[in-house]
Amino acid sequence: MSVFKLKAELRAKANKERARVSQSFFKTGKGEYGEGDIFLGLTVPDQRKIAYGHAELSLGDLAGLLKSKIHEHRFVALEILVFKFEQATKILDKKSQKKIFNFYLEQAKAGHINNWDLVDTSAREIVGAWLFDKNRGLLYKMARSKNLWERRVSIVSSHYLITRGQYKDTLALSRALIADKHDLIHKASGWMLREVGKKDPKILEAFLAENASIMPRTMLRYAIERLPLEKKALFMGLSSNKSEKKLKK
Repeated sequence: MSVFKLKAELRAKANKERARVSQSFFKTGKGEYGEGDIFLGLTVPDQRKIAYGHAELSLGDLAGLLKSKIHEHRFVALEILVFKFEQATKILDKKSQKKIFNFYLEQAKAGHINNWDLVDTSAREIVGAWLFDKNRGLLYKMARSKNLWERRVSIVSSHYLITRGQYKDTLALSRALIADKHDLIHKASGWMLREVGKKDPKILEAFLAENASIMPRTMLRYAIERLPLEKKALFMGLSSNKSEKKLKK
């Protein structure tokens, strides 16, 4: 009965006005990246609180939630999955970690992790964490995927590596994604480059010196956000793309 209770708790916190705003913010209209997504209108803290109260749900239960058209069902399922992975990590349960990792990849491939907040709340803590001491070829394979969300998973997962002082994969993935056509990838790549810059500004500046002239301006703007004004001007001046292009929404 726990899944029914979880859904009831989410409904009890629903907010029509917030749901209306979310429908627009997450681009749920026809032809947009979030087409068909339905929102109840919960805050992230409320969703996380409810998720932690149902951490006992099985992977089968979570699979059912991830198939739901209701956004909060999927978000909460992923929060529970992250919690399970972190608990398995604490007790060095590699078998459970791998099972959760594989389950996550299956759900991503099936198209159930299908909005930017769903990726951002889960990719680092599961994919990035699992691959930390392993071959990262999967990230490059996902970066070449036709699936927008798999590509976002690839670059956002590298945040886990950044926090542990490893920047090589973030730089290589960002370089590979420069030609991507979607602004959600440009934003994610720029965000990860900015995170590298927080740790080591010289590495970021070296990357920008080599690539700013070919980077989408959205990616570039995100990457330089924390740099001094004179360096922002310098790198923006290197950009060959002087006008914003219309990107797929």
